[in-house]
Amino acid sequence: MSQKEKPNLAAALASASGSTRRRPESAIRPVAPRNSHKRVVAAKQSGEKGSQAYHAPSRSGTAPITGHFPRQVRDQLKILAIEQKQTLHGLMAEAYNDLFAKYGKPEIAPRQAPVEESKEVAE
Repeated sequence: MSQKEKPNLAAALASASGSTRRRPESAIRPVAPRNSHKRVVAAKQSGEKGSQAYHAPSRSGTAPITGHFPRQVRDQLKILAIEQKQTLHGLMAEAYNDLFAKYGKPEIAPRQAPVEESKEVAE
């Protein structure tokens, strides 16, 4: 008497959920990234061709400025931001404007309003 092979619960769950860990390579289908359709729709609506990059409206007309520094620099900036009730962006804008002024350039880095303290709930 031959025994019937028991159904594999883990494989059944993996198959139902779309997991690729318990399926053979030939059965794997490529999956589109989440929200990719929103980026494509936004690119099509804005008239861009071939671009699928999504840009938040608040980032329009801006460009990232980055640099690599020791962690202590970042930590000190965060502490200073808290002490001054500012955001990192606000501190960076202030620093850039100071640098521009030093070299006789217009102070064009936009500053943000100070961060408001959270209001404590009265008991």
